Amino acid sequence: MKGVFKMRLPNGYGSVTKLNGNRRKPWRVRVTEKWITNEDGTIKQVYKNIGCYASKKEALQALAEYHENPYDINSKITFAELYKKWSNENFQHIGKSSIDSYKTAFKTCTPIHNMKFIDLKTAHLQGIIDNCGKNYPSLRRVKVLYNQLYKYAMKNDLITKDYSNYVDIAKYKNKTNKTFSHTIFTNKEIETLWNNIERNEYVSTILMLIYSGVRVSELLDLKKENINLQERWFDVVSSKTEAGIRKVPISKKTLPYFEYWYNKTSSEYLLTTIDGKHFDYKNYYRSYWQPLMKEMFMEHHRPHDTRHTCISMLTVLDTNPTIIKTIVGHAGAMSLTEKVYTHLEIEHLISAIDKI
Repeated sequence: MKGVFKMRLPNGYGSVTKLNGNRRKPWRVRVTEKWITNEDGTIKQVYKNIGCYASKKEALQALAEYHENPYDINSKITFAELYKKWSNENFQHIGKSSIDSYKTAFKTCTPIHNMKFIDLKTAHLQGIIDNCGKNYPSLRRVKVLYNQLYKYAMKNDLITKDYSNYVDIAKYKNKTNKTFSHTIFTNKEIETLWNNIERNEYVSTILMLIYSGVRVSELLDLKKENINLQERWFDVVSSKTEAGIRKVPISKKTLPYFEYWYNKTSSEYLLTTIDGKHFDYKNYYRSYWQPLMKEMFMEHHRPHDTRHTCISMLTVLDTNPTIIKTIVGHAGAMSLTEKVYTHLEIEHLISAIDKI
C-alpha cells in the first residue's frame, strides 16, 4: 500500500503508523486530541503527535506509556512550559514577595526557556549562573527555582536525574553588584535589534558584538587590513590579555554588515562615526549606544553585555568550553590542557558561531 502503513489498535486508543521514505525513526505515534465541527456540519478529528520511533515495538511501548501517564510522554515540554505548570499549582500557596522572586529568577533563565526540560544538563544550568551577571542573592534565587522545578519534574516522572544539585553558586558568594553586574540580551531583545537594523545602521554594530563575543574596544579598533571577509574571520591584534590576541570567526548572520562597513568609507578602520572618523569608547557609548538603547527600551544594557550574551548562547548550544574561550579570548578560566589545544582551526570556530 502506498502512503503510510497502519496497524489496527482499539478504537480511541491511538495509532501507530509507519511513514514512507528512508527515515531513522519511521514509526509515528499519535492520539486523538479532540473533535471539531466544521461549518458544513462535518466532524473532524484533531490529532496530537506523541513522537516518532525507530521500531514498531518502541512506538507501541510509547503509546502504552502515554495512556499510563499522558502528562508528557513525548518529553517535549520546555523549561518555560514546566515553569508555567509548576507556578499555576504553587503560586496560590505562597506570598507575593516569593512569587516576585521566582518570576525574576525565571526571567534570568531566558536563554533556556525554549529548551526541552529533559535535554537540560548541568552545563546549561551552570551557564545561566556564570553568565547572567547577577549577584549572589539573585543567583541563590535562581538555584532555588531550579530545585523546585526539578522536584516537580521528578514528582511527575518527567526526568530521572536532578541536575540542579550540581549547580555551583558558592564561588560568587563574595561578588558585589559593582564587580559582577552584566545582563544578557533576551531572545526578544535580540529580535528587536534585528527588526530595527534597517532603521539605523548602527544597530548592526550591536549585533556584530553579540554574534562575535569581542570586547567593544576590540571591534571599535578593528582595522580592515586584519579582516578576511572571504574566509569569514578577523584578527584581534591588540587586547588587554594574551589570550585576547586571536582569530575571531564572523557569523554568517552578521557577515553582510561586516561587508557593509568594510565598503562604506575609505577609513582604515571597519567602524566609523557618522562623519567617518575612528571611534573612541566614550563617543560610541554616549552618542550611539545610549540613544539606541533608549529608543528600543533597553537602557539597562551596557556594551559588555553583548559579550556575555554570546557566551550564554554558545553555552546553551552545548558548545565545547575550549571553543567558547578561544572565540571570546578568555585566558584565566582555561586549564593547562585547554591552553595546549587552543590552536583550534578557524573552521571549528566558524561552525560554532554559526549555530547561534
